[in-house]
Amino acid sequence: MVIVFVLVALAVLAVLALGHWYVWRRLVRDTTRGPGPARRSGTALFVAGPLLMITALVAERSGAPFWLQRTLAWPGFLWMALALYLLLAVVAGEAVRPLLRRLVLRRGRAEAVVREPETVPAGAAPPSTPEPSPAAGEPEPEEARDPSRRLFVSRVVGGAAAAVAVGTVGQGTYGVLRGPRVKRVTVPLAKLPHAAHGFRIAVVSDIHLGPILGRGFAQQVVDTVNATRPDLIAVVGDLVDGSVKDLGPAAAPLAQLSARHGAYFVTGNHEYFSGAEQWVAEVRTLGLHPLENARTELPYFDLAGVNDLQGESEGEGPDFGKALGDRDPARACVLLAHQPVQIHEAARHGVDLQLSGHTHGGQLWPGNLVAAAANPTVAGLERYGDTQLYVSRGAGAWGPPTRVAAPSDVTVIELAATRA
Repeated sequence: MVIVFVLVALAVLAVLALGHWYVWRRLVRDTTRGPGPARRSGTALFVAGPLLMITALVAERSGAPFWLQRTLAWPGFLWMALALYLLLAVVAGEAVRPLLRRLVLRRGRAEAVVREPETVPAGAAPPSTPEPSPAAGEPEPEEARDPSRRLFVSRVVGGAAAAVAVGTVGQGTYGVLRGPRVKRVTVPLAKLPHAAHGFRIAVVSDIHLGPILGRGFAQQVVDTVNATRPDLIAVVGDLVDGSVKDLGPAAAPLAQLSARHGAYFVTGNHEYFSGAEQWVAEVRTLGLHPLENARTELPYFDLAGVNDLQGESEGEGPDFGKALGDRDPARACVLLAHQPVQIHEAARHGVDLQLSGHTHGGQLWPGNLVAAAANPTVAGLERYGDTQLYVSRGAGAWGPPTRVAAPSDVTVIELAATRA
């Protein structure tokens, strides 16, 4: 197992190094006239960026001093997002490069044609033009004989790629820091009594309080949730990335969550990286009701919750039998489960609606393609037999405080009765 982990780690580092070298070559080497301040500065950036990214990840996972995590997180995690979009933009630029090269060469030829010819004295032989020296039997391209044109093309394509990447990351980071937007979804439930028609559940997932998103962000989320005036609040995992000692003050605003039927919490996989037992105790002191493989009977339906799959590593995994085994099947049942993949077990236990998060909607495009390969639903509402699954894109972000084509949300689920 250790050998496999080492081999995978080496493969990841090799891919990371190759990708950075390729982007450095296009954005730094090809756009500068040999060694100089510009090339040295660019090279330093492409060395420092990945080092900061790796050390930020290691610091968070190893429980390094929180001040160190915060120092490394902003530059390290933002570089993670920037490196991704620099790579995508540079790859896209390869398609533009030959077109721009042809355009520049044609323009150069056109200027040469319209240039006034030199006057040759009567009887004198016209000046001789040296023949280009062929390389390997082929004529040398015009672009190779004029390095300034090659440099111009590289600078235009590289500058455009850098601008697109920086703009994409900047807009995506602003979208996270301004806080989640409210999304409203109506979900009809066949077993729901008419008296519960219009019951509103505010679904909050993947807040990811940590070295970057702190107390101020938690307050934004709480204010957004409370403004919807829900009947019930469901916090479906990945609340934090860190210990209670470091992030307890950041989570304190959750005590202000207000709903007529209370606020409930289930663990996500990141709680088990951060001390799940301590966080379950902490959210209880903040007024949330943890559902650890448990169920509560509300006036109109059953509300159940199961632990995250990551809990299996600590002997605290999901137990659907414990949470749902002895319930009245005639009553509607809403299940809180962090990961969408738990839907199949939920369907086998007759759950009417599962509320999940975990995927972030992909967070950074094209991450949605990766998320789709690992989850039955990436975002939104889908039906699996008689069971419906709603997956929130989440309120925060993991790693880079950035989202691209996957905006954050707090979802208000409005239950609808289908029987008279």
